[in-house]
Amino acid sequence: MRPSYRPRLVNGPFGDPGLYLAFQLQNRALLFDLGDISALSSRDILKVSHVFVSHTHMDHFIGFDRLLRLSLGRSKKLHLYGPAGFQENVRGKLAAYTWNLVQRYENPLALHVTEVRPQSRLHAVYRCRDRFRPAEIREQATCDRTLVSEPAFTVSAAILDHGTSCLGFSVKERFHINILKARLDELGLPVGPWLGTFKRAVFSQAPPDTPIQIAGGGSARAGRAPALGDLLPQIARVTPGQKVTYITDVGHTSSNATRIVELAQDSDHLFIEAAFADAHARLAAAKHHLTAGQAGRLAARAHVKRLTVFHFSPRYTGRGVLLEKEALAAFEQG
Repeated sequence: MRPSYRPRLVNGPFGDPGLYLAFQLQNRALLFDLGDISALSSRDILKVSHVFVSHTHMDHFIGFDRLLRLSLGRSKKLHLYGPAGFQENVRGKLAAYTWNLVQRYENPLALHVTEVRPQSRLHAVYRCRDRFRPAEIREQATCDRTLVSEPAFTVSAAILDHGTSCLGFSVKERFHINILKARLDELGLPVGPWLGTFKRAVFSQAPPDTPIQIAGGGSARAGRAPALGDLLPQIARVTPGQKVTYITDVGHTSSNATRIVELAQDSDHLFIEAAFADAHARLAAAKHHLTAGQAGRLAARAHVKRLTVFHFSPRYTGRGVLLEKEALAAFEQG
């Protein structure tokens, strides 16, 4: 199965936390946390449509400035989500700069910011042409933890504790559409952007007679565009979707553990912090972080298929393999 999106850590396990999730056959990506993002190319950053910030400690939010700088002057709608206090944090970042010339920019940039609270969400829009003054401010009463719901996938959050409110995130593909390359070759159909259109039609449950325009020449593509219902069984197989979960900067409390396991349940890939070794569990608790063993046991409880640990304390520099082994051993032992 070729996944619809490929997640990768922005930095190594000792660097600032961050997860970059790029969609296949789309010029689009999601970004989880905004620490040091210098490892991402400008092209990668400009693909980002949604940013999910766990909390606004510096190593999770300092990359906001680079993201904003690259986005200025572009026609772009950027969605950002963060925990309680996030609107004030974003306003503070924007207020640090002088915006006396941006109203002349030809292309409009708009930041759609959502603050996730226990029983509500606070939305605001910051438009470049308005010098990033907050507008359209509204509070929505809800306990629903689904932040984004699109035909192809959803993004959900859990409110966790790091001595401050901190969010964990999970991306769940509704189902996966496996394109059969051999069948494309047999039918003389090219690999190209039209497959993205085809997938979106399937995800949105378009009528079977929906025509699918296939760009390019060739005898197999001459004449009337094939109908979705005819094309689907010929070139694709539908299988269960992929689930990816991202957890960082949380203490090992019973409430955190319950919420993490619920959020990460049956994930195909869990990215979770393992800041300290089990031998330093007291220090981890004092700093509201997980040990490697705790991370592994949480992964086992959630029945995840694959585990990646990161956000190692600098005290283990040169010994990161110790944390990886501890996490994996706890994961395998359950």
